[in-house]
Amino acid sequence: MRQIIAMGGGGFSMEPDNPLLDTYVLQQAQSKQPKICFVGTASGDADGYIQRFYKAFNRYDCIPSHLSLFNAPTGDLEDYVLDKDIIYVGGGNTRNLLVLWKEWKLDLYLKRAWENGTVLSGLSAGSLCWFEEAVTDSIPGQLTKLNGLGWLQGSNCPHYDGEADRRPSYQKLILAGLLGGGRAADDGVALHYRGDELYRVVSSRPAARAYEVNVRNGQIVETEIVPDYLG
Repeated sequence: MRQIIAMGGGGFSMEPDNPLLDTYVLQQAQSKQPKICFVGTASGDADGYIQRFYKAFNRYDCIPSHLSLFNAPTGDLEDYVLDKDIIYVGGGNTRNLLVLWKEWKLDLYLKRAWENGTVLSGLSAGSLCWFEEAVTDSIPGQLTKLNGLGWLQGSNCPHYDGEADRRPSYQKLILAGLLGGGRAADDGVALHYRGDELYRVVSSRPAARAYEVNVRNGQIVETEIVPDYLG
């Protein structure tokens, strides 16, 4: 089963005292003691980010590891990735993430892992990278369109309620025809895909929401999705 869990925001790096999304991710693995690998490419493999990942996941019955492209753990990245039950992609600069993944062929290895049953997950950059296109802040001071990997259809916008410019910028790009319609997620919301379809929407915050955002008759139509609160 192909699974992607795309979080608008949240998880250990944003909600260190609220483990609901992270434990949900762990529960989707086929193993009772899943091997979960953090990929921090978008942050330049920031050491502090990596250490926060280990601090968060060492408390669970899992086997945490990380994959750095700046200090690779092995020469055989494909085998390393395919051995994992869960890939957890951190936030940061999505444009840099995509360039480096393609240079190292990590995008190909991740797709192979996904097709073999590895759960792909992540927040912010680790959410929008899986979609056809998205709104990104990869260029400082701007929110612009970015073409993603295209494994999930439509566009994506994370941090829909968490950053003041996200919602209006996403809607403006869709209304102008620069982005296709898609799904947006507040901080604390995860879009769980099985195969090509949205299977479930869950949240770590009671008031957090997801949205279908499209254009109809020249107007933005925003349809609220009420998640299953995990608390």
